[in-house]
Amino acid sequence: MYLAKMDSVTFQTLSDERLGWHCMEPAFALIRGKSPEVKAGVIAQLSRGQKALCMFRVFYDHSYKSAAEYYTWISYIQDMPGYWNGVHEGLLFFEDTAMIGLLEETRRMLELRNDRLGLQWSRAAFKDMEQDQELAGLSLKAIAVYIRAHPGEFVELA
Repeated sequence: MYLAKMDSVTFQTLSDERLGWHCMEPAFALIRGKSPEVKAGVIAQLSRGQKALCMFRVFYDHSYKSAAEYYTWISYIQDMPGYWNGVHEGLLFFEDTAMIGLLEETRRMLELRNDRLGLQWSRAAFKDMEQDQELAGLSLKAIAVYIRAHPGEFVELA
């Protein structure tokens, strides 16, 4: 496990989004820009909760800025072995059925589009997700509740 270090006040007052980010930064610092083998080695050392948070953050951090990025990443993780299942399992871990539903619905829409246009996953892109931005906030909240209930799995409090 790679534990983030922070004081109790910071732990309790970080926004939901920043809490998850800070908890994963020690591991992400070790894998950023590294080979798939290095990434797999670091991820193998994470606790179950950290792995779930890791997969969510990999997806979220690459897809939250715009609808186009969201759809691009949905398509991208379809082509990456283990990524779709990892994100799905991470959301299941945090019991985030709303986000799972959104991802599944998006995947189905993209599959239909790809089939209709004869495209591969890597070619799919949409730009109409603005109305669903609220769901990411629900995911961040569910994850932060878990982290705060299980701080020993994510942080070393000072």
